[in-house]
Amino acid sequence: MLRSMMQVYVKGSAEAVHTYQRAFEAEILGLYPDGNGGYMHSELNAHGQILAVSELTDGLVVGNTMQFCFHFGEGGEEYVKKAYEVLREEATICIPMGPCDYSPCMFSLIDKFGVYWCIFV
Repeated sequence: MLRSMMQVYVKGSAEAVHTYQRAFEAEILGLYPDGNGGYMHSELNAHGQILAVSELTDGLVVGNTMQFCFHFGEGGEEYVKKAYEVLREEATICIPMGPCDYSPCMFSLIDKFGVYWCIFV
């Protein structure tokens, strides 16, 4: 296998790419415009993980049946805090940032694009 990636389809893919770039200090690997102001495909390198973002089109089912989890490990608290500050804007907070049974610093939310995240150290 060459690589794996997480692919998400959202309304407002151009804004989502910008948001995720800021949240994860991500490098943009590729942007492929759809001709309507969004992206038919884009790829970001978020701390070594490929996050692909595409515009949601008719016919795709919207739902929160998947969660994207980033586990930064010990010493990654600043990455978690940065992601929380960016992603919490207009989000539904499932678990506010703080300690839990398995992490001294974590959060869970559904961002304004409908993407379900769990970020922790």
